[in-house]
Amino acid sequence: MSITSALVLYAVIWFMSFLIAIPIRLKTQGDVGQIVPGTHAGAPEHHALKKKALWTTLASAVIWAILFWIITSGFIEVRDFDWMNRLPPVADTAQ
Repeated sequence: MSITSALVLYAVIWFMSFLIAIPIRLKTQGDVGQIVPGTHAGAPEHHALKKKALWTTLASAVIWAILFWIITSGFIEVRDFDWMNRLPPVADTAQ
């Protein structure tokens, strides 16, 4: 896995995890009962984005490390997903 692939994999994992973490424990203006005139009741009152970004960074690092190991160790390969047998046969280089 190249450096660029590793960075892209981490960025995808981070953004997916962050988008999942944003609504967790979100307090809206409607929940609190203090709706600012001109805003929607579903607008966030307390979002704690810094804390969520930190937890997302830590969780993403763990998930990335596991996926990096799986990809680089060869535990799962592209041929494992070739259900229609469209890839050419592997050349035998042991001769």
